[in-house]
Amino acid sequence: MHMPALRIALNIAFERYRTRWPAESTQVDDFLDFLHSADGVFERRHAVGHFTGSAWLVSADGARTLLTHHRKLDRWLQPGGHADGDVDLARVALREAREETGVPALRVEGGIFDIDRHRIPACGTEPEHWHYDVRHVVRAGADERYVVSDESHALAWRPIADLVDDATLDVSLRRMARKWIAMQND
Repeated sequence: MHMPALRIALNIAFERYRTRWPAESTQVDDFLDFLHSADGVFERRHAVGHFTGSAWLVSADGARTLLTHHRKLDRWLQPGGHADGDVDLARVALREAREETGVPALRVEGGIFDIDRHRIPACGTEPEHWHYDVRHVVRAGADERYVVSDESHALAWRPIADLVDDATLDVSLRRMARKWIAMQND
């Protein structure tokens, strides 16, 4: 698919997400407005902000998620990173999960799982900016061994049920844990 078709597909994916999570309709509007605001929104050089892709990386049985203790931000987060021009944010999430965890045989499941817009603090010559993070479920196969990359202090498989009320974690991680549990109970 070429760029306009991929943007249309992403637009449709956001609308499907809105249908699934109507309480987040305002956030979807923000993401759609940003998507159509400029050509460079998938590029890191777009100074005001850019799209990123993250993985809600779940174990084969769906009971645990793999978190990374992010080196730069010094927080436990889901694997993810910059789109670097790739409009297919599911592919970005899968690429980042592979690069940051080394877990073999990962696969993307379903459409957009979660969205989160957050400020990234200035670092070196890079100014403070927005990340429009689009998260996808990425499932591990039977082999859940991981390798800690240079981007992390550590990795850890955590029971998803334990994340829901863990106030030490980012609010978006707790939200994804609640969503995952709700989806498993549907």
